[in-house]
Amino acid sequence: MKRYKRILKEDVAQEILNQLGGHKFVVMTGAKNLVKDKNSLMFKLPRAKDGINYVKITLNGKDLYDVEFGRIQGVNYKVKKEFNDIYNDQLVDIFEKTTGLYTKLF
Repeated sequence: MKRYKRILKEDVAQEILNQLGGHKFVVMTGAKNLVKDKNSLMFKLPRAKDGINYVKITLNGKDLYDVEFGRIQGVNYKVKKEFNDIYNDQLVDIFEKTTGLYTKLF
């Protein structure tokens, strides 16, 4: 009898990270301070295009992703760009085009 691994709410952040490229993503982008909550993965970046240094990816009720790119400076936070209802196979492309950071070597 085969066992199938179910993705539970606690695994949403890990699944988002896996879809971005896992450990290779972290190494290539310099992502740090990875934080998860019920349906989201959040992390800081070294300075990227347009001053973006913070990303939040959330699984929404439609089983699609909402992606928020922002800038944290001291205690101030400003949303730079936001995308809603993104499919999982679009995450990497949107991340690379918005931040200017590559997620993998070619």
